[in-house]
Amino acid sequence: MEPKKNPKADLNRWSSVYLMAGLVLMLFLAWQAIERKTFDEDNIAGDVLDVGDDLLEDVPITQQLTPPPPPPPPPPAPEVIEVVEDEEEVEETIIESTETNQNEEIVEIEEIEEVVEEEIADVPFAVIENVPIYPGCENAGNNNAKKQCMSEKIQKFVQKKFNTELAGDLGLEGRQRISVQFKIDKNGKVTDVRARAPHPRLEKEAIEVVQSLPNMTPGKQRGKAVGVLYALPILFQVEN
Repeated sequence: MEPKKNPKADLNRWSSVYLMAGLVLMLFLAWQAIERKTFDEDNIAGDVLDVGDDLLEDVPITQQLTPPPPPPPPPPAPEVIEVVEDEEEVEETIIESTETNQNEEIVEIEEIEEVVEEEIADVPFAVIENVPIYPGCENAGNNNAKKQCMSEKIQKFVQKKFNTELAGDLGLEGRQRISVQFKIDKNGKVTDVRARAPHPRLEKEAIEVVQSLPNMTPGKQRGKAVGVLYALPILFQVEN
């Protein structure tokens, strides 16, 4: 017996497809229903931020103050004019003319030579014309006698003042030599004292002793006071 319907028109074979499509549609609608949010219109209106007039701040207008101009300077004091009466005699200043007269003799001025005083350098004690005079050697005699007197006086002065025990305290032994040089200036004072010794303490002691020498009559070269250079050796023996 032949079927009465066309097999292609059978809807049962699409039932599973329609079922799946319906399930998918229902799941989509259910998901949309869950995700949907609703808002109250009154709350929406209240949540709107009003930024209208609050931001419009009134900025005060500051007025630029112009500093006042400085006060005008005081008016100058009126000049006092002394009124001289006619009866008072006023002494007039007479200005003489600087023009020469034709009959006046003109005197020529000779060239003026500038006299420069010759500066004499310091002279060694051995060749000085007039040696410095140590106090007490004024009546020693001639120039050589005054040299000898001065040398002896200086040696005695140094032997008396110099501390010879200083070398033993420094641990030095034997014969010690200190070379001292100084200058007797134009005023007779001892200056520019220098010393050379085996130990700085001995140099300092020698300089202090020589600086304490008394003032002398300055030496002279060609009749003028000059500085005189003097060399003084100090020798002593350190006993153990």
